[in-house]
Amino acid sequence: MAPTAILGQIQGDTGLNAVGAGLLTGLPILLFALATPLATRTIGRWGSEATVFACLAGVLAGTLLRSAGPAWMVLAGTVVIGLSLTLGNIVVPVIIRREVPWDRVSLATGLYSAGMNVGSMATLLGTGPLAAAVGWRWALALWGVLAVVGMTYWLALVRRRLREAPGGQSNSSESGPVSGQKAPTARSAGGRPVPQFRRVMWLLVIAFSGQSAGYFTTTTWLPTILADSQGLDTAGSGATASLFQVAAIVGALGVPLLAARTRPWVPMAVVAVLWLSLPLGLLLAPDAYTLWSLTGGVAQGGGFTAIFSIIARMAGNDSEAASGSAFVQTGGYLAATIAPPFAGWLHTTTEGWTAPVLLVLAATLAFTIAGLLAARASVQRPSAEAG
Repeated sequence: MAPTAILGQIQGDTGLNAVGAGLLTGLPILLFALATPLATRTIGRWGSEATVFACLAGVLAGTLLRSAGPAWMVLAGTVVIGLSLTLGNIVVPVIIRREVPWDRVSLATGLYSAGMNVGSMATLLGTGPLAAAVGWRWALALWGVLAVVGMTYWLALVRRRLREAPGGQSNSSESGPVSGQKAPTARSAGGRPVPQFRRVMWLLVIAFSGQSAGYFTTTTWLPTILADSQGLDTAGSGATASLFQVAAIVGALGVPLLAARTRPWVPMAVVAVLWLSLPLGLLLAPDAYTLWSLTGGVAQGGGFTAIFSIIARMAGNDSEAASGSAFVQTGGYLAATIAPPFAGWLHTTTEGWTAPVLLVLAATLAFTIAGLLAARASVQRPSAEAG
């Protein structure tokens, strides 16, 4: 998302200062938090299918804008991409809730999470060589081809669904999964969400805040921590930190496999243990940093899947899925915006990395406690539904 691999080239060519360079990384995350109400209203007004298309079209427009002009256009394109991806962040749980049988929600969410990690790694690894071959502007613009492919596929899929649906109508926003296997949800007789749903969403806000704070703080500072504490050079610290990203694919796909064979709280507990191992390992056994990068990476991929699977399973309709997802992501991404610079301030103030790692530990503890409580509450049924 952020062109970190070629940031120096962009600064040199456009005159973008250090603050502007920081905005290229921080703006999308801040928009994820602040623009979620816009995403929710867009889904309510346009429907899920049109929102997905708007997301892809916005990513394409932002990509072209970011690669075409001076510094202000680079920043403007980043804003457009951030707003567009916010639409995608909110609408995907809605699509999963509606189209996927409830017992396969974790698998669908895991595949989505794994796909995001694969895409991030592909752009991270591919942008540098592309820039060396054709220049940074073309290197950024060429990734827009993926958005064009996505738009073409989505239009074909929607047109086919419209032809196949009775009366030419697509699935209603209130419909259940296409298989007809409705997810068991905690609903009151009047159709309004029971307090249990709201309580679980509040718990997931805390859990996702811990998840996001831990993830973005680690992503931002782990290479520097390893360079300072272990004496690794830039290539070595960067390669080790990249394991944190790659291992997320294992977590994203492992949680659904575990969920299919165990009680619902078990995947969350396993992810929590792996998350805690990262800061505790860096504090107590820092020489095993490669292991902690791997376990933490598995945890961050699995944590995303575990959290958003609960939202999709509990939501009774598209509106609840969208509002629940927006509510959780707003809190989580606000924490993600604040935590990395706060960790940097802690490092400067204490002249060491113990305090920033303790911040990651606090974030993972928040994920652990709130996530386990949410997983437990999400499988409880109201007495009226029990019979």
